Amino acid sequence: MSQALQVALTHAGQRLSAAGVEDFRREARILLAFVLDIDMLQVSLRLEQKLNAEQSAALEDALTLRMARVPMSHILGYRDFYEHRFIVTPDVLDPRPETEELVARALSAPFHNVLDLGTGSGCIILSLLAVNSSARGLAVDQSANALEVARRNAEQLQLIDRVRFCQSDWCAEIAAERFDLIVSNPPYIHPAEWKGLSPEVHHEPKSALTDYKDGLSHYATLAHQLHEFLAEEGRLLFEIGSDQGEAVAQILRQEGYRDIAILEDLDHRPRVVSCRPRTKKRTNLSK
Repeated sequence: MSQALQVALTHAGQRLSAAGVEDFRREARILLAFVLDIDMLQVSLRLEQKLNAEQSAALEDALTLRMARVPMSHILGYRDFYEHRFIVTPDVLDPRPETEELVARALSAPFHNVLDLGTGSGCIILSLLAVNSSARGLAVDQSANALEVARRNAEQLQLIDRVRFCQSDWCAEIAAERFDLIVSNPPYIHPAEWKGLSPEVHHEPKSALTDYKDGLSHYATLAHQLHEFLAEEGRLLFEIGSDQGEAVAQILRQEGYRDIAILEDLDHRPRVVSCRPRTKKRTNLSK
């Protein structure tokens, strides 16, 4: 049976609300727009329009998934991040708004060659390359499926000629090369926090979110490995959990990095730690 958009919108909102979805009215509009293949703003202009049987079935399928707390990005197949739209699948971490702070901080100084470790969808490195048209980059991930999503995003953004891909457990398979910018958003959630996270998070790859240890082990691994990949005056930037700033900074200090800074996001929460490589010892040739 066909139904008007107004009725479908109200009904969808009620069901999402009952499922515990906080912004249920907005999400109901998003799902209707998705089913109708229109902009969300157009939904309000078509409230008297009737949904046909195919559209009603598609809306029911989408609602069923969202009520099961499947992330909206998995239903739509994309997430808007920074200045672009990225393909998202269950094989990659859903790009978060807070990660845009890492991109913005990385763009605050020039760079020519960027390394992104744990690239996932590629949203970080591709956002950087889209802005810096003279730069090139290497995207690394241990998951072949994640790298395929990143490749698809690179093709969609017409950046495929400026980015390379490498399947590797962090730096293990990377050929010797120096980068003047290295960025990473490693898994940093403490395992004890896992059960308290939103239901949507449990549909994402767990290994992209937690290190199964203390939330800090990947920072220690990367800090140790990256000495041989960071250019002499290059920059290293990590995204961090809001309570991890000093702990990550201490890891970097112990590894000899310099100019370590804990940077806040727009909500004044620690979000990025940046640093430069340790100063190389100079041999004194004077007599």
